[in-house]
Amino acid sequence: MTLPGAEIGQNRVMRILGLFLLLAQSLLASESLKLFSPFPIGVGISDQIPSRPNDWALLKSQFTYITPENCMKPAAVQNQEGTWRWELPDAFVNFAVSNNLRLVGHTLVWAKDDRTPEWFCTTNKDLLLARMKTHIETVVGRYRGKIEMWDVVNEALDDGTNFLRPSCWSKASGEEFILKAFEYAHAADPNALLIYNDYNNELPSKLPKQVRLIERFKANKTPVHAIGLQGHYELDAVPFDAIEKALAEMKRLNMKVVVSELDIDVIPRARWWANNGAEREALSKVNPYKDGCPPEILRRQAEQYARLFGIFKKYSDQILRISFWNLHDGQSWLNEFPWKRVNHPLLFDRDGKPKPAYDAVIRELRQTR
Repeated sequence: MTLPGAEIGQNRVMRILGLFLLLAQSLLASESLKLFSPFPIGVGISDQIPSRPNDWALLKSQFTYITPENCMKPAAVQNQEGTWRWELPDAFVNFAVSNNLRLVGHTLVWAKDDRTPEWFCTTNKDLLLARMKTHIETVVGRYRGKIEMWDVVNEALDDGTNFLRPSCWSKASGEEFILKAFEYAHAADPNALLIYNDYNNELPSKLPKQVRLIERFKANKTPVHAIGLQGHYELDAVPFDAIEKALAEMKRLNMKVVVSELDIDVIPRARWWANNGAEREALSKVNPYKDGCPPEILRRQAEQYARLFGIFKKYSDQILRISFWNLHDGQSWLNEFPWKRVNHPLLFDRDGKPKPAYDAVIRELRQTR
């Protein structure tokens, strides 16, 4: 038997519980990278994002900018001279525009021979530059007014003792292809923000080359607006001091910065390139976290992400954007590169749920100093 007034009381309790649930959901939604960050937060994401609706909620709740992972690279857009493939980049741009997401184009020139379509390469400097000019004018012109930022030249600096990486680009034209690429991109879209992008360019072995290139840009009045630090780091080997020194140097040079491809690999990969690849066969069998990432590893990753963002906050006046590379752990390129393994390098797990690293970054962003 129901006592008088009991049903009314139960309904009231259910309404109150419902209100608490709505409040909890609202608070959860308010925990967002883009809400607390002093700089825009972006993500490099699969070209297939328009057909992946399950990813849209996470993407739109956390990120402001998106970069296509592959579909705008030269080999994807124009693998054969004069044969243009627009289906994927057009769909990507239309998806971004329709969802109020801001766009970064990646990349117009990738200064590595194994990433450049063979037809581009020639020892004739004038022909090489003419081919590059046509490519840049066509791609940038197609998306003029829609893509806000472009990675114009990618990875031109050498990892060894040379200034520039040996490639068909540098062999035919020295540094001229870099300068001209920015001039052509600026002419094609004067309002786009233009970026030189590279990896390890915060390290002592490469930073002087990056500074030399910036000084060349300035002397030539080349329209370069920011330097991209890719930010592909490894757990327990994040070069915090070098990053801070590089950011201080960019500030001295009055050059803005983007952190363009951020992740922290939990399975160290540096030995892959050691001893002329002698350890690769053994490393290719290493897959320690296929059944999940241990709490201790997640804790250390969280601490190191938080420390990184503490440095980024200190130089927030220099940083125009920070982009992660891939949406969540299950989509990371580091599951395949440089060998196949189950990796956990990002802020969200394979189900798109926040990891301790996400919580640590949010706490760091919320703190005032």
